[in-house]
Amino acid sequence: MAFETEMGAEQVIEQFVKRASDLKGSSLVGLIIEATSHSSLFAFSEILDIPSVLELHGTEYSEYIDLLRLFAHGTWRDYKSNAGFLPELVPDQVLKLKQLSILTLAEENKDLSYYQLMQELDISNVRELEDFLINECINAGIVRGKLNQLQKCFEVQFAVGRDLRPGQLASLIQTLSNWLSASDKIVLMIKEKIDWVDKMTELNKKHQNEVKEMIEVSKKIDQQLPSIETEPSGEMGEIDMLYIAGLLTSGEYGAHMKREAIISTEMRCGDPFGVTCVGGQIFVHLTLDFRKLSSAGIKAHRFFI
Repeated sequence: MAFETEMGAEQVIEQFVKRASDLKGSSLVGLIIEATSHSSLFAFSEILDIPSVLELHGTEYSEYIDLLRLFAHGTWRDYKSNAGFLPELVPDQVLKLKQLSILTLAEENKDLSYYQLMQELDISNVRELEDFLINECINAGIVRGKLNQLQKCFEVQFAVGRDLRPGQLASLIQTLSNWLSASDKIVLMIKEKIDWVDKMTELNKKHQNEVKEMIEVSKKIDQQLPSIETEPSGEMGEIDMLYIAGLLTSGEYGAHMKREAIISTEMRCGDPFGVTCVGGQIFVHLTLDFRKLSSAGIKAHRFFI
C-alpha cells in the first residue's frame, strides 16, 4: 500500500509540475489550492522549485507560495500560529495538513501518545483520534502501525517521508554516514564469525580423522598381539593405545611419531629400552617393543599415543 501510494504521488506531482510550468500569476493560485488538497500528494518541493511559482514572492499572491511552503515543511500547529498571514483552508486542506503533521511527528518519535496527538491535531476524544489514524492515515497508506489502547499510544512502524526542510540535508547525510559506518562494522563482525566457524569446522574434521586413524591402529594391534599382558592378572588394564615396533608401516609411523607413551612404573627400567625416567613416570621417545618392557618387569598402567 505504501509503495503504491508513493508511485501514485510521483505521477500526480509530475502532472502538477507540468501544469505549473505553463502558468503564471493568479492562474497559479487555483493550482496551489488543488495540489494542497489532493489526496495522493504529500510532497511539494518540486512545485516550489518551479520558476513561475517562485515569482509569486513579493506579489499580491505571495501568501500562496507561503501556503505551499507550509504544506511542504509545516504542521497544523504552524498554521494555527500563522493563520492571520495565510489563506483560509478548505476542509480537504485541513485534512491534508493534519495528515502531514502525523508524518512529521513520526519522524521524531515512533511511539506517539494519544494525548500528544489530540493536542497537535485539535481532536477532542480518543475515539475520534483512532478513527482518524485508521481511516485517514493507515488506510491511506501513509503510515503503518499499531493502536496500543492499553498504553494509549500509536506505535509507528513506517511513515512516508516529507520534503526535506532547509538545513536538514546535512543532518541527513551525517545520519546516513553513521549508518554506513555501523553497517561496515557489522559486516566485518559477520565475516570474522564466518572465518571462525570455518576454522572450527576444519579442526573438527581433522579431529574426526585422527580418531578414525587411532581406532584403525587399535584394531591392528588387537589383531596382531591379542595376548599382551600388562598386569599380574593378565588383563589389559587401562591401556589406551600403544605404538609397537613392527606393527605400523613407515607411513603410519610418520603420522604417529610425534606421540609419546607415558608409563607409570616401579623405576625398573633404563636407557636400553629407549625411555627417560622422570618423577616416577617413563617418557618413551623411541619405538617401543612391549615384550622387552615386559621382560624387564615393568608394570604398565596407561599408555597414551
